[in-house]
Amino acid sequence: MTSVYQKPANPQLEHLPSSPPRQPWRVLAVLMVAGCLSSAAGAVVAPVFPEIVDQFGLSGRWAGVLVSTHTLTLALASPIFGLLAGRLGNVRILLSCLVGYAVFGSLGAIAQGFWGLLLSRVLVGVASGGIGAGSIGILSGFYDGEARTRMMGYATSALATATVIFPILGGWLGLYHWRWAFVLYGLGLPVALAGMWILPRRCGGGAGLVQSNGVGAVLKQGRVLLLLLALASASAIFYVVVVYAPLYLKAAIDASSFLNGCVLAARSVGAVLIAAVGAARISKRLGAGGAIAAGFLLMAVSLATIPNVLSPPLMLLAGLIFGLGFGLVMPNFYSALADLSPDSQRSGILAIGTGCASLGQFVSPLIFGPVWASVGTNMFYVAAVTAIIVGCLSWLRR
Repeated sequence: MTSVYQKPANPQLEHLPSSPPRQPWRVLAVLMVAGCLSSAAGAVVAPVFPEIVDQFGLSGRWAGVLVSTHTLTLALASPIFGLLAGRLGNVRILLSCLVGYAVFGSLGAIAQGFWGLLLSRVLVGVASGGIGAGSIGILSGFYDGEARTRMMGYATSALATATVIFPILGGWLGLYHWRWAFVLYGLGLPVALAGMWILPRRCGGGAGLVQSNGVGAVLKQGRVLLLLLALASASAIFYVVVVYAPLYLKAAIDASSFLNGCVLAARSVGAVLIAAVGAARISKRLGAGGAIAAGFLLMAVSLATIPNVLSPPLMLLAGLIFGLGFGLVMPNFYSALADLSPDSQRSGILAIGTGCASLGQFVSPLIFGPVWASVGTNMFYVAAVTAIIVGCLSWLRR
């Protein structure tokens, strides 16, 4: 059976990546921090949304729009920036979007009404899309094979860590006033300055926007489309835990916000451990398809466990298992996409992958929210079955 994760056979579509930088850890540190900022676009202000809703008198509908809008614009902007990276370069895209992230995000601190705040969220999502596209494009241009999977694992670890650190910081600043949480977006400026000093000027992906037709050709491959669909599915399942596990814990055991934060932290710890340490090794042993299937299986086990446990330690264990699965799935997905993409279109394809992941997060409440309203905690079993199906398809198409 032809592998979904095998590089195209056409030698004209295969190019070696650029040489790794002389000081790779400095470059990787900048990319990780930038990725954290992109990942934290929503997490920074999530703890203060109740105060925002109260001040502006928002209905639940408009509060939901405010929460999710940045994810939609991120999904739409990511592939566009991926194509632009071919002409402008990944570094220019990354640095300019870091500045935009700082400026647009900080505008939320002075927004005088709902529409001004919504505009800030829209523009933050656009800037976040460019940060993600530029960061992944730089990584994929420097590394190949197992090394690239390992670097993607480090990046996934950084993103997972951000989902714990930034809500804590945003909540702490929100104790003084909800507007102070938006100051955290200003971190984009020092990261941009560090990037100007550390990042090489040429990091691959400079084949020109004329190669965008090639991106369309790559997207016509059934294997690529299946990967993008599975990537969106993984992100949608991921948001099930983010959104509904705290609701379940609050209803079942009257969990405090601290316990909810610990469960989410356990999920992130699992993602950090497996993505940074074991993802590349497991992929080498099982193949990318087998590693992805194993990750989805771990996610399914965790989801099926959540509505059956009332003990905080067991809930922490369930969060850890889910993180192990998610941290195994995502770097292998991105590495598989990179393997299927020629060098001249790799930035664009990976940016589209990032956009699909963000789109999965956006649609997750739209899909699983009605299920939650209809069947309650049985929604976790629906999500678990979904994870098993996607994992099996990944295994069968290996």
